[in-house]
Amino acid sequence: MTNRSGPAESWQRSSYSGSGNNCVEAAALPGVVAVRDSKDPQGPRLAFTPDAWETFTRRIKAGDLDLP
Repeated sequence: MTNRSGPAESWQRSSYSGSGNNCVEAAALPGVVAVRDSKDPQGPRLAFTPDAWETFTRRIKAGDLDLP
């Protein structure tokens, strides 16, 4: 994945993030969901398959990944 941000990428931020830059952003790209740190938008990104991203977000919403 390249480190660029252009018209083909539409980065989304959770509405729970507020107005600060202390969050992650996600973009649906062909065949992957990319995730980046909002404080470093040109920095490294993680890439998930759509199925893996769906599983990850479902488990977060269910509280399965909460710290004890």
